[in-house]
Amino acid sequence: MSVIISLPEKVKYIIDTLMQAGYEAYAVGGCVRDSVLGRTPGDWDITTSASPYQVKELFPRTVDTGIQHGTVTVMEGKEGFEVTTYRIDGEYEDSRHPKEVTFTSSLEEDLKRRDFTINAMAYNEAQGLVDIFGGIRDLEQRVIRCVGNPIDRFTEDALRMMRAVRFAAQLGFVMEERTRAAITELAPNLAGISAERIQTELVKLVVSEHPEEMRTVYETGMSKVFFPEFDRMMETPQNNPYHCYNVGEHTIAAMRNIRSDKVLRLTMLLHDVGKPVCKKVDEKGVYHFYGHAKAGAEMANAILRRLKFDNDTIARVSALIVWHDSMPDLQETSVRRAIHRVGLRQYPALFEVGRADTMAKSSYGREQKLAQICRYEELYEEIMAKRQCLTLRELAVGGRDLIALGMKPGREIGNMLEYLLLHVLECPQDNTPEILKNLVKTAQKSE
Repeated sequence: MSVIISLPEKVKYIIDTLMQAGYEAYAVGGCVRDSVLGRTPGDWDITTSASPYQVKELFPRTVDTGIQHGTVTVMEGKEGFEVTTYRIDGEYEDSRHPKEVTFTSSLEEDLKRRDFTINAMAYNEAQGLVDIFGGIRDLEQRVIRCVGNPIDRFTEDALRMMRAVRFAAQLGFVMEERTRAAITELAPNLAGISAERIQTELVKLVVSEHPEEMRTVYETGMSKVFFPEFDRMMETPQNNPYHCYNVGEHTIAAMRNIRSDKVLRLTMLLHDVGKPVCKKVDEKGVYHFYGHAKAGAEMANAILRRLKFDNDTIARVSALIVWHDSMPDLQETSVRRAIHRVGLRQYPALFEVGRADTMAKSSYGREQKLAQICRYEELYEEIMAKRQCLTLRELAVGGRDLIALGMKPGREIGNMLEYLLLHVLECPQDNTPEILKNLVKTAQKSE
């Protein structure tokens, strides 16, 4: 197959400079794969027969980003391009880093150490595509296959097992049989991988076009290592007329029903994580999961912390899970109270979560629930359009105004502001300085 890739000018310049100096140089890895697929590469990596020090001599601005492993970043303008010397990896001792690397003059030896065939292709304009391990074939057949023996590749770096599933999710590919079998055999080795690295791959999988690949993470035994709660979800049935899947399959369907956003997808992944621990069975054999939202939010908080997520993501996901199943009375006053209670920041995402959850259930009661969500959203939008007061910040009076009325700084003022806010949530038209100050004066007289 003849493949022509349009190299960016800066990449072409780096490759040409290396070749004119007598070295080999190619674009390599994911940028070649994405170019063949018609995708825009996120970055361009270059591999070369030149040593790191020879690379540094050829370019005026370089950064030693990983010189002990052969990598130098060449700066062209404000852009950086990683240039790595052909290398052979030594023995891996920690399921991540080789004990030592040996530089080589052989492109084939360098490509041989890479993870998957689709990532082991190189390209330059002089030689065209170098595809020693059948990467083009596997792209055409939509297959994820290890280079060489998959046991060796996954033993070298256990995170490659998560990367295999992540690539399948991003590209819509399937895993070759030996590759999948090796993951099932070596899944326990993920215990030696840092939470930060697992988190990175998990997020890429979850926000991909195929988040249902979480099923593969479970089936191969990987989730048992870093996310055992998901195994319990996959093994918890829901004998309830509102459901047609077990908890895990419902979760997967819910992820597919919501747009590709990190917080929203993580919310759907974890929104029912509390169900296995809250399961109750009534006298008719029907399952109920009372309190699962609160329990799930607490569990999600712990899971996300364990996987080293940032505090903002943890807070947003946990809050959406707490309220994902709530429905106020569909009147303006009740919705104002709900917005104040839930927190303005959770809107309008909460409606997306509700719809995704509902669409992942059985058809029983679905139309009614969707209609309720629609009305809830309409009332929210009307309230926002009217710019009604929903928080202390939006009150027409503040602490200084109350001090001017003779109140002492401290808890007394905080309590009075909360009292005024609750009044305004009931009567939004009263959010004026005059009316609120009169309410304060009346309250003071009654004390």
